[in-house]
Amino acid sequence: MDLDARKHPFFSSSKPACPLHGDWVSFCLVDEFGVGSSYGGLPYTIHDSVGCKYEGRLDADGFVKLRDINCGPVVLIFDSLYTGVEKLYQRLMARPTYQLPITELQFRAEHTRFAATDGRRSESNPARQKANKFYQVEVRDLVRHVAHLPPPAPRIHQPPRHALKMMADLGFGAPQPTLAGIVLFPNSHTVLEVRPLRALRPIISIDDNFCALNLYQLSLMAAFSYCDFGQDPREKPFNEVYFPLNPSVGNFFAEQLSSYEEAWKIDPEQVQRFYPLYEEVSYSRRFEILPFDPELYPLNRPDRGNEQEHPASLHFFDDEKSGTDTQAFIVHHDEVILISVRGTFSKADVLRDADAHQVPVVDGIGKVHKGFYEAYRAMREFVLHYLDQFHDGQRIVICGHSLGGAIALLLAEGLRRVPESNYNILLYTYGAPRAADSEFVAGASALVHHRIVNHNDPVPSVPAPWMNTTAKLWVPGAVTVFSAPIPGGLLFATGLVRVGGNPYQHHGEQQHYMPITLADGTQSSVLWKPGCESIQEAGANRALQLQGDTPLRENFLRQLFQASQHFMTASYIPAAWATLRRWQQTLENQSSLVTHSEYEQLDRALESMRQQLRDKRRELDRRPAPNGRSHVPEHYHQALNAEIDRLHTSRRRLESLRWRRLDARDVYGSHAQAAHLQPSLKRWFSHRENRETPPAASIPPATSSERGKAQPLDIDSIV
Repeated sequence: MDLDARKHPFFSSSKPACPLHGDWVSFCLVDEFGVGSSYGGLPYTIHDSVGCKYEGRLDADGFVKLRDINCGPVVLIFDSLYTGVEKLYQRLMARPTYQLPITELQFRAEHTRFAATDGRRSESNPARQKANKFYQVEVRDLVRHVAHLPPPAPRIHQPPRHALKMMADLGFGAPQPTLAGIVLFPNSHTVLEVRPLRALRPIISIDDNFCALNLYQLSLMAAFSYCDFGQDPREKPFNEVYFPLNPSVGNFFAEQLSSYEEAWKIDPEQVQRFYPLYEEVSYSRRFEILPFDPELYPLNRPDRGNEQEHPASLHFFDDEKSGTDTQAFIVHHDEVILISVRGTFSKADVLRDADAHQVPVVDGIGKVHKGFYEAYRAMREFVLHYLDQFHDGQRIVICGHSLGGAIALLLAEGLRRVPESNYNILLYTYGAPRAADSEFVAGASALVHHRIVNHNDPVPSVPAPWMNTTAKLWVPGAVTVFSAPIPGGLLFATGLVRVGGNPYQHHGEQQHYMPITLADGTQSSVLWKPGCESIQEAGANRALQLQGDTPLRENFLRQLFQASQHFMTASYIPAAWATLRRWQQTLENQSSLVTHSEYEQLDRALESMRQQLRDKRRELDRRPAPNGRSHVPEHYHQALNAEIDRLHTSRRRLESLRWRRLDARDVYGSHAQAAHLQPSLKRWFSHRENRETPPAASIPPATSSERGKAQPLDIDSIV
């Protein structure tokens, strides 16, 4: 047996041709800059061609050389679990369910950086020149359990997976239940460039106070609730799940952001790009889509039947089969649990069966809209199940659009009242209808709720405060509201008419978009807190007003569907983007929020509205009554006077915008002083869509394909 072992073939039909020692193998782990110190001291395991096991640690430069091993290729694996002291990783590895098998290799890769700022692989690694073989590898190539890791990124120098399968098929190396590791060939030096484990996550402020950052970010997340989860297979997965559908919730969080891709599409027909502001984080700090691994997690096993858990069942609520048609998604990271509620998406003629009856709240006080409450109760257990498993003190941020906003309000208050939970909740809603009576609203005063209303959006004006009975009263009343001139409509829509019970009432601090036309003719808006409902109601009346006689019901419905001011992609998101850009410019220039000409436009609109209410008051005073007594109850006058006073206060608030100076916290909330803010802004401004700097940020016009395509008006949200 004195022949050179290297001249023999590696394999026969069942075993190595030559079991002699004499081969060597060396390898080095490096980052994308060619530096191996990031992996210094990392424990490794090698199995050679006859099953001998070699364990050790890389040297300080990430290098190791083994001499006099059995002839043939070897399998390299880095499967040692993390044993460090960082609390984030300890929590993930020891949480009650879905404990993650985080390896030491994963931890090291999470603390390296990309050579290219966009995360694309580079071909210029300096360590490549010193290698006989060069592979671009990922953590998933070198560990056994990979369900919690991102999908592989495109690469040119891929390790030979076929060699690993060939060795396993022929029975070489240690027996393994699954193929894991990579094959190194003998008598050569291999350099393994390990891709960093970094991810992008949308920046969300956890401050109570309103900020322009959350206004924009959560408008995107609220609109995203209209997408499917996108899991394949959708139900009853057997061994793996995929998220091929783009856009979809699963693809966004589990694939694009986890792979460091800047995602922007939230609707299949979307053309205009609205990028969230992303921060770069270590992979374990991303918004997590939970792993699916029936080998590791008994809850994932297919034999559990309807009780089987998988990502779609954990993160995505879709109650279409049960009749409420409510949809929501929930994701989390170590600081935030995000819940986005879509609500009803029905196309049926729901007015026929409309019922705005108020029902008592079981887990709180006051009464709420029956349909909204049923939708909230349908998803309550889904949310509580998730929080029981993954809430660890994070801020719970809830958002929703239209009826989704109404359900989000009931959900937020319901969670706030869960005994001994200490849930810390922050709520942003967009175009939400009234959901509850005045008693509920008073009882929920501690809930932090920022309620965003677009000027001509009709949905926040309903249910009107008097809509607390059945459709027999609601439909004629609504027709009167939306067909009458503005002053007459205001009497209905601001609650001067009510039939029994406590009136419906909005909850939260209203942030209102007031439309303006810039000097160049483009449209913009000013976001402010008017402090009265008349502005909102007048906008709704203007959006829905028909000329001539009281409209027929079918005309009323047709007009509702034309209310584009309610749509997210065509209205709320562009206005939120414009507000963020305006506030960024104001902060940078230390200027006022509105220019002199803008102030004059808005002031004239408010004064005109106030004069209309005064005219209506005089009309009521002059109106004769058949019996000689005033037929207008005193509380009509009181409510009308109060609204006139509130409009006066609103004008003073508007004037204050001329002198207000913003600080960074007004714009960026809890991220104002964060180290990651400037790199995140640099990334955001690298997109040409965000670099435009007009004197005042104009609203990007919606394309014809975007007007109402993604989020049609929720007829259910107004009944």
